[in-house]
Amino acid sequence: MLTASIAWSAPATAHDHHDRHHHHRTTSDAKLTPRTHFTMKADGSSAAAEGGEGIPNIDVVKATIRTYYGADSTGVASRTSSPYITEMKRLLAAKEKQLPALLADAKKHHKKPAIVFDADDTTLWTYDMQDAAMHFQFDPALQDEWVQAQRFEAVPAMVAFERKAQAMGFTVFGITGRNDNQKSATVNNLAKVGYRGFTEQNFYTKWTGVGTSQKPAYLTCATVKCTTVEYKAGTRKHIQSMGYSIAMNLGDQWSDLQGGQAKQSVKLPNPTYYLPSPNLPGRDDRGMGPHTHFTMKADGSSGRTVGGEHIPNIDAVKATIRTYYGADSSGRANKADSPYIREMAALTRRVKPGVLAACREGKRHGTNPAIVLDADDTTLWTYDMEDAAMHFQFDPALQDEWVQAKRFRATPSMVALANDAAKNGCAIIGLTGRSASQKDATLANLRDAGYTGFTAANYLTKWAPGAQPEYITCVTSKCSTIEYKSQTRAFKESKAGGRYHIVANFGDQYSDLIGGHARTSVKLPNPTYYLP
Repeated sequence: MLTASIAWSAPATAHDHHDRHHHHRTTSDAKLTPRTHFTMKADGSSAAAEGGEGIPNIDVVKATIRTYYGADSTGVASRTSSPYITEMKRLLAAKEKQLPALLADAKKHHKKPAIVFDADDTTLWTYDMQDAAMHFQFDPALQDEWVQAQRFEAVPAMVAFERKAQAMGFTVFGITGRNDNQKSATVNNLAKVGYRGFTEQNFYTKWTGVGTSQKPAYLTCATVKCTTVEYKAGTRKHIQSMGYSIAMNLGDQWSDLQGGQAKQSVKLPNPTYYLPSPNLPGRDDRGMGPHTHFTMKADGSSGRTVGGEHIPNIDAVKATIRTYYGADSSGRANKADSPYIREMAALTRRVKPGVLAACREGKRHGTNPAIVLDADDTTLWTYDMEDAAMHFQFDPALQDEWVQAKRFRATPSMVALANDAAKNGCAIIGLTGRSASQKDATLANLRDAGYTGFTAANYLTKWAPGAQPEYITCVTSKCSTIEYKSQTRAFKESKAGGRYHIVANFGDQYSDLIGGHARTSVKLPNPTYYLP
């Protein structure tokens, strides 16, 4: 299992602690950088082997996806220029060149040439709904509102492709996971954005089981258990039974394509959601599955270059995170055992002897040793808030409710580490991005969770408006997390701040650690958000 990052500097001694300010600024920052290479299976199982730092961070994934779609801060995609638009144009231009040969092949075998299209993110573009409206958290009621209102624009370059194919003589069919109650609105939406070939007769939707909307007789799967692949492959087989040769089958999900029944299967890029479905019994659709190796920079810039299939799919990332935390379907973490709990236990076992020895050494030499600890996901565990309550979409008002209600448990294994450090001579300093108005509730939460060493005097929060401390020299409106935290650590090392010798600095974000002013920087795993 991969473990969290620990950046060590040379130990301080009784003779060199007065020179530590320069030393702590210049060591270890080069090592305090997020991972850029990841291995992730789409079913979420990688969490058991990769460790927290090896899971694509969900905020970084969102930033990468938004770069790919040219989306603005509200989650609305660019309609004119983006890596996604460029990739779609290039992909469909290549496929258009293949149409004449496919048409000739169908006629050669006395078949009626056809092309099958999925709907969502194959013909109709759902990005703005997925991001701006749903925040990547699927809401079927909201989806139905968008469907019935026919709010979707065309997928880039797809209208021209469909028109070209139809003009050449291909019959176009639609097969979608949308239901029969959405068929008329979907067909009308397709016509509204420029498609010419779709009719209600050649557009297949899922049955609802109500009234006349029942599973068609040509599908042999069990009604209540009919998988996406069974439904879509079976429908393609039905189309071919009517004398058609399906030259191309286009879809943004692998489950749109599995099961064959087409000359070509064309996977369109879509990292915004993942709809898995098992292969047909006895069929091996080798190669029809998501990528498992990814390169992703923390600033989201990889979305400009890697292509849609090489961006970690956000639903697969969620599944991996939930496996890592042992979370149930409601988004609540397992509090007894999980890969995360085991990794935290192993990490603290590894660093604790060195930290306690440094505390004892500092106390013996009179250097006023201390450890610095962040709050969220360093001392207090926010997972249930991030997933079950916020669905990985940060809400400051809801966060304040949780803070004031003191709802957070202790981060696994951290109570014993902090309390033992205090017993071995270290002062315990809290340094958090929480606000001054949350300080009292945070300290009470820490006490309730079992921490004994935190005091109001040594618990530093972000200042109230107009109350920026003199030792913080950055411009108030632009003060970054790194500036705030590193300058606060520097202050605590100064005479005015208590002349502490910070032997260890713990944080779940790299921005908790960058900027020095600590002998040891310990990065705790956290793929649930990213604060650069």
